[in-house]
Amino acid sequence: MLMENISPEVLYGILVMGLFIVPRILQRFRLPAAITAVALGAVAGMKFDLFHGDATVQLFSTLGIVALFLFAGLEVDFSELRKGVGVLVQHIAIQLVFIAIGTWISSVALGLAPRTAALFALALLTPSTGFILDSLPSFKLGTQGEFWVKSMAIGTELVALAILFVLVQSTSAQNLGISTLVLVAMVAVLPLLYRVFFKVIEPYAPRTEFTFLILVALVCAFITRRLGVYYLVGAFVAGLSAVRLRAELPALSSERLLAGVELFASFFIPFYFFKAGVSLEREFFTPYSVSLGLGLVAVLVPLKVFTVALHRRLALGEEWHEGRRVALSIVPTLVFTLVIGSILRDQFALSSELYGTLVVYTLVNTLIPGLILRTPPPQFEAPSLPDAPQLGPWTAEDAPGEAAAQ
Repeated sequence: MLMENISPEVLYGILVMGLFIVPRILQRFRLPAAITAVALGAVAGMKFDLFHGDATVQLFSTLGIVALFLFAGLEVDFSELRKGVGVLVQHIAIQLVFIAIGTWISSVALGLAPRTAALFALALLTPSTGFILDSLPSFKLGTQGEFWVKSMAIGTELVALAILFVLVQSTSAQNLGISTLVLVAMVAVLPLLYRVFFKVIEPYAPRTEFTFLILVALVCAFITRRLGVYYLVGAFVAGLSAVRLRAELPALSSERLLAGVELFASFFIPFYFFKAGVSLEREFFTPYSVSLGLGLVAVLVPLKVFTVALHRRLALGEEWHEGRRVALSIVPTLVFTLVIGSILRDQFALSSELYGTLVVYTLVNTLIPGLILRTPPPQFEAPSLPDAPQLGPWTAEDAPGEAAAQ
């Protein structure tokens, strides 16, 4: 009743303060800001019945997920990926084996149809590249470790997006063919569109490449959303197409532009996680769904960490503890699990309990790297100053005048 008397302006103000202040406070306890945003959304939705179907939150959420996958596409560096292509291909092959086994187990144990089971396995096993890249500096892995985490996350995401596209569009050969043609046309047209912009528009409207890129990503995202593969594929393709022209149009993927897109995403992506929390319902979290989600964490996370560490030990001769740290860094699946979970609910009639299983699984596995890999947070409650240097006895030679005279 109290919330009904609050004006929309005040309510949105409280929301913005909550999304940008509360997560920062809780980060000192190694709680990721994304998890806090989901929790705030769950409280707002289930406790106070707020923001259900809210157009503003929906818009900001869309901007956030589009910007996040645009940034992920812009982060792809094919020359960097080629440096470790042998090990990367092996890693992706192992990932595909896991997805195949996961599909079979999901089909047999949970009674899911083949396509639904494959998407369920993809939701469980695909690392969340945007989230991982954002968290990477806090893991203190060093240059080499960060290179491998970035390469493995991006390489796996490229393959996962292709699998997602095929699975969602494979209702019929005709549907898959038409959707593929649309995607191929998008890939072909985008470089031409970028060239036209920089030759015809940008000279008369300088410093508009950021706005143009965001608009292109939004249009591409809405096209792929209409195809049924959500916003992320179109936004990722828009970023990837810009990277392909890096040598010809360096301003299209410059560090300044990357920083702008990252900042844009960092402002809006909390609304995506908040909206995901608002959409949660109590019926999702039954004893069965919670226990199954925790069971999947207990089985899959150690298995993935051990497999990656073992592969790196055999392929690179890397020490176990270094391989373990790299493996832990690619454990989070937050964004991919939430996105595929939404697709499964909306298009494949996934049960509420199994959707709740995915939510529990991804929230818990996203917490793990931060708890294990992050350096201790600063002790703000006990600030201190460095000790003053010990000075020797003062002499006349120390006087400024004496020094100048000499």
